[in-house]
Amino acid sequence: MSEWKFITSHGLVLASIARGRGKTAREIGDEVGVTERTTHKIILDLEEDEYITKTKVGNRNKYRIRPEVPIKATDTAVGELLELLGWKRRRKKKTAEILKNAD
Repeated sequence: MSEWKFITSHGLVLASIARGRGKTAREIGDEVGVTERTTHKIILDLEEDEYITKTKVGNRNKYRIRPEVPIKATDTAVGELLELLGWKRRRKKKTAEILKNAD
């Protein structure tokens, strides 16, 4: 029987980004089990399809998930899937301040 993964490498890279900030592509690749080069290609795919944004901070890249983007071929947003897998959505500071001031 051939070996297969339940979640694709793209999904695993997205989940790795969701689990922690500040990881390099090499660290993400090591965690997922793919090469750094493959990780860069996957990150580019995710960025082109707008699942993530990439910002240069010094000599590193910072990745941010766009949880409202729907998963291809479904009506489910990527954030909903990540939440099912245990991801906790980070609230923006402005939103937290507005809620705090509303009390």
